[in-house]
Amino acid sequence: MDISAIRKDYSIKTLDISHVNDNPITQFHSWFEEAVKAEVLEVNAMTISTLGLDGIPNGRIMLLKGVDTGFVFFTNYQSEKGQELEKTKAASLTFFWPELERQVRVRGKVEKVSSEESDSYFFSRPIGSQIGAWVSPQSQVISSREDINTRKLEIEKQFADKALTRPPHWGGYRLMASSIEFWQGRPSRLHDRIKYELKDEKWIINRLAP
Repeated sequence: MDISAIRKDYSIKTLDISHVNDNPITQFHSWFEEAVKAEVLEVNAMTISTLGLDGIPNGRIMLLKGVDTGFVFFTNYQSEKGQELEKTKAASLTFFWPELERQVRVRGKVEKVSSEESDSYFFSRPIGSQIGAWVSPQSQVISSREDINTRKLEIEKQFADKALTRPPHWGGYRLMASSIEFWQGRPSRLHDRIKYELKDEKWIINRLAP
């Protein structure tokens, strides 16, 4: 297969700077709602990129769980990404919605959400996912799948006669955006790119070359 020959021309929509909202969070909500209506597969999936402890960028797919003053997601604080976020306290997010030929890139500082927010989301999850948060020493080397299965049985036994609690090493983060770029695919690779940058607590909006 000739990978270099794989290409797609984009032509569904346009993006004009005069039509975007003054606030990028509001603009994101608008695009996200369109993506939901378009039945985009895994619409809240995003690539979270962090700076590895070895100085090499590190990315993985995760799920967005809320957008308010920032972008909220949850994970194991002791995982690889958790250690990286603890060190740099910054990350970037990338959303790609191929059905709409759109991409959104978000960059900013990251902070932990409150214990109350973490509890609220944790207990909204299916019980299997709650137990899973206790079971997995995320990112650590294990000898076999059986290690996880054994640990699962131990946790189920531990909480058999008492209420399940949220693991202290599991919770949420909120990325506070300092820049957000909206990308709309266009024909001949002449894409529309609108970038918001936060300067002196005001959002500056510019069009970028494709």
